[in-house]
Amino acid sequence: MKDLLISITKGLVDNPDAVSVDVSEPNEEGVTVYRLHVAEDDMGRVIGKQGRIAKAIRVVMRAAATRNDAKISVEID
Repeated sequence: MKDLLISITKGLVDNPDAVSVDVSEPNEEGVTVYRLHVAEDDMGRVIGKQGRIAKAIRVVMRAAATRNDAKISVEID
């Protein structure tokens, strides 16, 4: 899952070396939080107009998690 998020994000940004993901342990509801970090200059590219790209990333990640019977959340820092 982490590799999927990194590969999606690296295709969007100008500085792919600055992309990193922190994964937290599942909370009491069983949701694993993925925190995505990108360079400040690339933040607009990852969020997109009105958050459309960020929403699309979250949808793809949730779909992949559902196939693995997992619950995830993606936060962009």
